[in-house]
Amino acid sequence: MSFVDSSTAPPSGAPARRSRLPGHWSLWAAAAAWAAANIAVALTSPTALPFDWPARTELATWEVLAETNLAMLEVLLLMGVVSWLTRRRSDLRIVERAPGRSLALRETVGLLAYGVLGLLGGFFLARAFGWHPFGLHLAGTLFGTHAQVDRAEVVTWAAYNFVIYAVVPLLYFRRKYSPTALGLRSTARKNDLLVIGVVLALETWFQIFALQPTSLDLPAGLLVRGAALTFVLYLFGTVLPAMAFVYAILIPRFLRLTGSPTATVLCGGLTYAGLHLWDAWTVFTSPGPAALSIAFLAFTYLGPGMIKSFLTLRTGNAWVHVWAYHAFAPHTLVDTPHIVDVFRLR
Repeated sequence: MSFVDSSTAPPSGAPARRSRLPGHWSLWAAAAAWAAANIAVALTSPTALPFDWPARTELATWEVLAETNLAMLEVLLLMGVVSWLTRRRSDLRIVERAPGRSLALRETVGLLAYGVLGLLGGFFLARAFGWHPFGLHLAGTLFGTHAQVDRAEVVTWAAYNFVIYAVVPLLYFRRKYSPTALGLRSTARKNDLLVIGVVLALETWFQIFALQPTSLDLPAGLLVRGAALTFVLYLFGTVLPAMAFVYAILIPRFLRLTGSPTATVLCGGLTYAGLHLWDAWTVFTSPGPAALSIAFLAFTYLGPGMIKSFLTLRTGNAWVHVWAYHAFAPHTLVDTPHIVDVFRLR
């Protein structure tokens, strides 16, 4: 399977070797780093990991690594499916949605610096109220937590992320770029809907098979109310911020700067992982746990960030990943019990 999309390929006459080399190098470098991180974790923490993961309490390190690599394999298989579903798409010129290289570089560096400031602001604001630092995920997301999470923290987290990562960047970039240039408008609705339906079905099946979410054990009425509240909170706190900040704005600029769909997918995955720096389970109190935290941030979020980037490149629509691989599965499917507990729904 190739990451390359013919709609994003360089104009005819450009040297083929030159256009492909960055993608090949980035792919091999990422694979080598992934393998090295697996080996390092297995050697340094063979029996246990220093994280508060109630959902993984009984798993040994090798089992966690097996889950991690299985999840990445699923992402790669989904990319193959998406490639086939979009094989007849010829309406995309994603790179042309970004400005020239010089301006694209300034905008990219500026937005990434703004993202760092957003993370710092989320850290200090949350700490001022005695809460967990605000990253792209609420404390307890996916893995659960033994720490107390209150309703005010959840609502403030969602509002902060929505304003900082979605509203402000979109207000700024919409002054200069059209909805199509930002991937906010579909150019092939039928194909987009097909991709959403197939990927959502496959991802839901995988989540149920691999994670066995406890949301399915909730009584029907409680499940409906809890799922609705979870959907809304995570839509504003995680899904729309990621969509706007990474996939609507940065993906075309990554493509302009790298000239490689493969490198763009990896850059999107790394940016998405970086926005989860303050996940409540991370431990930065000493070098060893900090290194493990960085490794597992990449293990956990690089793959999801990559498939979201790939969906955006193959469809030109930043909304596709929202419905296919984010809002419903995994968040509504997996995190409903957490929100039910926080809001004490009965």
